[in-house]
Amino acid sequence: MNRKRVILLAFTLLAVALLVSVLLVSQTGDSAGRSPVTSDESDGLVPSPPSPLPPDRSLVWSDEFDGPEGSPPNPDNWSNEVGGDGWGNEELQFYTEGAENAALDGAGNLVLTARALDPLSSDQTCWYGPCSFTSARLITADKVTVEFGRVEARIQVPGAGGVWPAFWMLGEDLSDVDWPQSGEIDVMEFVGNSPTQIFGTLHGPGYSGEESFGGVYDLGTPVADEWHEVAVEWSPGRIVWEVDGTVYHEAVPADVAPNPWVFDQPFFLLVNLAVGGSFGGDISDGIRQPQEYRLDYIRAYELSA
Repeated sequence: MNRKRVILLAFTLLAVALLVSVLLVSQTGDSAGRSPVTSDESDGLVPSPPSPLPPDRSLVWSDEFDGPEGSPPNPDNWSNEVGGDGWGNEELQFYTEGAENAALDGAGNLVLTARALDPLSSDQTCWYGPCSFTSARLITADKVTVEFGRVEARIQVPGAGGVWPAFWMLGEDLSDVDWPQSGEIDVMEFVGNSPTQIFGTLHGPGYSGEESFGGVYDLGTPVADEWHEVAVEWSPGRIVWEVDGTVYHEAVPADVAPNPWVFDQPFFLLVNLAVGGSFGGDISDGIRQPQEYRLDYIRAYELSA
């Protein structure tokens, strides 16, 4: 074999070796670093990542929303609130019962769906006449309460103007003392007309509605583009709000004084997807398509002994 053929053969073998190594790296990159992207993941439906327990916390309750597609959330945990009276905020939706607007998706998520209706053919009546939207509101009253520790959820919100998804808590004594004396802890509120912001708020006697004590976290990018973990760290006389592990708001009794601090008691949980109203605001054309608020999990921790 002459010298030119030897050199050509050597270059050929080197090229083949490089190609094989590139293919091996591209294949092991997915298996070692992450799972290959599935059709669900490309749509934003990413399965729950394994997450370690927060320091000094032990899990006391959770709903991972596992179950067949189309089934209602666990009735041992949740009840539907039903109606279209505006819910104190001139909201536009009628909250339905059952799994019509609140169902599991079969991929480990609870989905609350707001759907536009034709008022001319709507069979639901709201405070303003035939309803323009249906949606869902779920509560754990008389089933699950939490008190102190950490309460968190992994969520993906819709982004149309006029949507108003929330994850929040009300005092267990609501039926005895009414709102706002019962207290309200808004772990997360989002409105599509403020697309980059998440709100965390306290309502209580003397500081409710527009006089509430709240904070705002601005992500700088649309909240609806990704999943986010929202949480409160809650202890006697202190509540701290987080988004994706970043603290952005804190409340202590002095912040609401001379009004009473009413948050050192058990609270039950709520999740809902409102439309319009005093905070949801103007409706965009995009809201005519179904708007989906997804919850991957809700978890409650207490201080470890």
